[in-house]
Amino acid sequence: MTVLDTRALNRATLARQLLLDRADLPVLDAVAHLCGMQAQEPQEPFVGLWSRLRGFDPASLSDLLVRRGVVRTHLMRRTVHLVTADDVVAWRARHDAMLRQRVLGVYRRELAGVDLDELAAAGRALMADGEPRTMGDLARTMAERWPMPEPRPLGEMLVSALVPVVQLPPRGMWRAKAGVRNVPIPLWLGRELDPPARTGSDPVGETLVRRYLAAYGPAATADLRAWCGLAGLPAAVAAVRGELVSFRDERGRELLDLPDAPRPDPGTPAPVRFLPAFDNALLGYDDRTRIVDDAHRGVSIAGVRVVLVDGRVAATWTVKDGTVTVAPLRDLSRADRDAVAEEGERLASFLSDGERSAVQLA
Repeated sequence: MTVLDTRALNRATLARQLLLDRADLPVLDAVAHLCGMQAQEPQEPFVGLWSRLRGFDPASLSDLLVRRGVVRTHLMRRTVHLVTADDVVAWRARHDAMLRQRVLGVYRRELAGVDLDELAAAGRALMADGEPRTMGDLARTMAERWPMPEPRPLGEMLVSALVPVVQLPPRGMWRAKAGVRNVPIPLWLGRELDPPARTGSDPVGETLVRRYLAAYGPAATADLRAWCGLAGLPAAVAAVRGELVSFRDERGRELLDLPDAPRPDPGTPAPVRFLPAFDNALLGYDDRTRIVDDAHRGVSIAGVRVVLVDGRVAATWTVKDGTVTVAPLRDLSRADRDAVAEEGERLASFLSDGERSAVQLA
């Protein structure tokens, strides 16, 4: 079985994540290809798409939110994701059990006396009028029936697990500062969610395997599980295995992939890329050594924005008063510093609507 070294996996990841060369794709198609974008920080997807798409206009993503082509909702790993309307309709029911268990993992003791099916029914009944509500609103109303010292666990369970909801714009729009207001997905989109599959079949799981590999492969089943948070995908992997090819990484793990997916030559040059907090390219794997050194693995879960140099995490970045400040995590050559500065100027111009292009390298 062919062994793919770390550099080969790195170049494959960059190609699948649209980071090796900016793509000429509509925003909706890019979000679909990426299987959604992590978006608990509302402005971060704009940077992620700017780094991936040629000529990206942030107004196009805002427009998709308003027109309901994409939505913000809890999905993979119980984190807020920006996903297409078609994908949330197709995928949400498959994530139900995982979402519930993830909330219980945090609030099991507080919710011990609450019948979750009754809580779900009460939440759906309350939200059936389509009135936008905050999680606090829901929690306080539910606490009238299930009193507890702190009602937050009731609200968390409702909005991130029991009642499929979207976070309404202007939350998530370009330059908007807005709180979270929730409405049930079917009311917002005007269509019902696809029901769970019949027992013994997992068509959504099989789709997730194929879609994940298209955007993240080659990858191990542990990487797939780390990305979506779903433990019950072995049957889906087994069902599509005949469609896939296999490799090994340098640790001996089996990696699965789509046969015709791009796997560039490891020597392919990789441009400097600025990534947002919690970017897919880092959080989409259990083994992240293909893109970040173990010494810096913590940046991927700490909400730190990173800079890729030669395809690997080499610096962090912040922006204040229109100036992008870069803090290298290792020594950079003069050529690398120049390339970082040039891309940083372009990012500063994007973030300031062309008014500033200031970059500072620590």
